[in-house]
Amino acid sequence: MRIITALSDMTEISARWKKDGRTVGLVPTMGYLHEGHLSLVRAAKRATQAVVVSLFVNPTQFGPNEDFARYPRDLARDAALLEREDVDVLFQPEAKDMYLDGAATFVEVHGLQDKLCGKSRPGHFRGVCTVVLKLFEIVRPTVAVFGQKDAQQAIIVRRMTRDLNLGVAIDVQAIVREPDGLAMSSRNAYLNPAERRAALVLSRSLAEAERSIAAGERRAGIIAAGIKDLVGREPLARIDYVEIVEPVNLDTVSEVTSGTLIALAVYFSKTRLIDNTIVRLGVEKTP
Repeated sequence: MRIITALSDMTEISARWKKDGRTVGLVPTMGYLHEGHLSLVRAAKRATQAVVVSLFVNPTQFGPNEDFARYPRDLARDAALLEREDVDVLFQPEAKDMYLDGAATFVEVHGLQDKLCGKSRPGHFRGVCTVVLKLFEIVRPTVAVFGQKDAQQAIIVRRMTRDLNLGVAIDVQAIVREPDGLAMSSRNAYLNPAERRAALVLSRSLAEAERSIAAGERRAGIIAAGIKDLVGREPLARIDYVEIVEPVNLDTVSEVTSGTLIALAVYFSKTRLIDNTIVRLGVEKTP
């Protein structure tokens, strides 16, 4: 595995691969990798012939009072994990190269970026879309792989890719969970033991919603109220949002159908965690 920091070197290597007829997979990450990230790497390896994992803690997607400075970082550990997965390139650009002095160009996806997480994190998805577009331009991937845990991000990136005719296939892989149901996240490292136990209410509430739907409930308001009630009974949890939306424009729905997205964000002290499930009518799932 090669570790590359220079943007031009990354573009040159990708161009060489494509000239040789190889397809290129990209897994964008902010590092501090876990099994969820590694599942995306394996999906990229199945789908393409050369795999790049980018590691860049992107400053433009963090708000002024968010956790950019303390976001967990461990390059040596991440590199060792990716070496074991036989990744071709770990691409670790520097912020000064990704954002030149005086940079004034950003990418926005209107109608999607201000909903769900965008309500409480204004500017977040502008930063996400801008850095993803930059990575696409540098790496020139055939396929880019994202995780379903960040459902809104995946929806927005897919729309941006379509609207800008980028020609990159977007592959979204299922949420990977801990044995007790907690969705894997780099931010789980912030949780103390009590908060870690409390955070299980996320997957429990989604499982309860799925059981309600499997039993015949279709009213989104009733389902959302059940989630809020269950989460609200956890003393360490503070709800940011519980939303039930259709999966293209993220508009709220009155009744669930197959494909409806149930998403929530909850604070445990200062740590904000997200989780979601996609309604599959006729199939009962337990996260």
